[in-house]
Amino acid sequence: MAAPDANSAADPYAERPAFWPRFGGWFWAAGVFVLTAVGTVMAFPPFNSAEFAYIALVPALFWAYLRPAWRLYLGTMFAAQVVVWFALLFWLHHVTWGGLVLLALFMGGLTGVWFVFARWMLPQLPGRAIPLRLLAVLALAAGWVVLEWVRGWLFSGFPWLPLAASQWQRSTILQLAAFTGAGGISFVLVMLNLGMAAFAHRLIREKPTGLNRRSQEFMLALFLLIVCMSLHVQETFNRGRFNRDFARLALVQPYVPQAVKWNPADGPGILRTLEELTLEAARTRPDLIIWPEAVTPWAVRGDARVQEFVESLVARAGVPLVLGSIAVEGRGAADEQWFNGVMLVTPDFGLQPVYYAKRRLVPFGEFVPFRPVLGWISKFVEVGDDFVPGEDPRPLVAGLRGGTLVLGPLLCYEDIFPGLAVSSVRSGSELLVVLTNNGWFGEGGAAYQHAAHSVLRAVETRRPVIRVGNGGWSGWIDEFGAVREVMTDGNDSVYFRGTRTLDLTRDVRWIDRNSFYVEHGDWFVMVCLALAAAGYALLRLAPPPAAAPRPAAEVTELS
Repeated sequence: MAAPDANSAADPYAERPAFWPRFGGWFWAAGVFVLTAVGTVMAFPPFNSAEFAYIALVPALFWAYLRPAWRLYLGTMFAAQVVVWFALLFWLHHVTWGGLVLLALFMGGLTGVWFVFARWMLPQLPGRAIPLRLLAVLALAAGWVVLEWVRGWLFSGFPWLPLAASQWQRSTILQLAAFTGAGGISFVLVMLNLGMAAFAHRLIREKPTGLNRRSQEFMLALFLLIVCMSLHVQETFNRGRFNRDFARLALVQPYVPQAVKWNPADGPGILRTLEELTLEAARTRPDLIIWPEAVTPWAVRGDARVQEFVESLVARAGVPLVLGSIAVEGRGAADEQWFNGVMLVTPDFGLQPVYYAKRRLVPFGEFVPFRPVLGWISKFVEVGDDFVPGEDPRPLVAGLRGGTLVLGPLLCYEDIFPGLAVSSVRSGSELLVVLTNNGWFGEGGAAYQHAAHSVLRAVETRRPVIRVGNGGWSGWIDEFGAVREVMTDGNDSVYFRGTRTLDLTRDVRWIDRNSFYVEHGDWFVMVCLALAAAGYALLRLAPPPAAAPRPAAEVTELS
């Protein structure tokens, strides 16, 4: 008879592993997954619980200190980030479910790269010298900024909702952006998360006594937060005495449903709506009337009938008009070109020859990237062929009753790209004008998320921002990022059809003056690149800390 296999039967007297060593890692994973996903989503519009941004990363960072299994940790963080982006971008399902899923996977994976470095660096810090620990957490915060910057250009760029955008209603912390760009705000927020995680680990796991309970990482993070708040006091204290009347602008929000926008049968009705709202706005005696992006059902430049309609309407209103519309150059020719443009029409001279052409087109919306390879895919905007991008900021100069106003147009999602706003201001723009059509995305969080980026651009450039949407969010933001007025209906909703006239002011300290960020661009990103590289290199080269006895209750690393 063959001897029984030693592995075929369990030893009834063998000691059974305790429950927590066997399953504790999975409980950690579940808890971190839920806290990270919920905390991150709640920090952003439309939930606007901005304080969650100070703590949303803490559970994952604290867990990283405990040396969880690599696959479990990275799998948990990737899943959490995919869920975060799926929830934040859920409004995209109105256009494409497939695009929503793919974009959530891409954004989750890119954000997950940062947690690879967090998992590698943080467990090595306890017991290290204070300067090395501080450099390491600064390097991690810098790495987050670099990844946000990469999002701005990788695969044509989608810098939607940087961590700084969570603070769009908290101008107290935003003023640093005038020096560093929005990346500086993200840096401080990540540092606060890293500081709190380090402090929690020091108190709970390292258990020091006396003054050793202090966490230098947490103290550094608090110092950076105080710097932000000090800038707010310096810039905004007693600012009322610096405000001067600037312009009186009427915003027209026609709320044309996307389902009928390009239907020729609905075109006359759309023009009647624009006519009624424009004449209503003109009765408030504004300096300028503004329509949203691509508002006319046919091209104002390239269709003589529509051009004649708009010029006649402006002459009747007696007020200059800035509008978004399609421009067709060389109609019917072999080299016909379509642009998404912003145009100026005056009562005396009609449609002006100079117009702004959108510089950053929406992939698969306004053009199909890699057309030779993906030519079988159709873009989801059902008008024209591939649009052609504009090449320069090209400000528009509107004549007002008291002088002139230099406008820096931004179309659709162009205000999520800091460089476009900066180039407009460098070209002499006094006011940034964002014309957009969020009608594609329903009445969820898209309009509020989009508006958050305009707040960041206002602070970075120290220029007021006017936003005019087809169905909302429309209003104005001052040069310090304070939302001064928003168009809402009787139910406090931004989604409605109507018009509103706004009286804008300017802070005289920033007239004809550029911010540090406008003058020097993304210098802070370059500093963060150097800081991230230095932190990584020094941690690799530094000798390991002296071995310390591990607490008996420490979570064991899972295979």
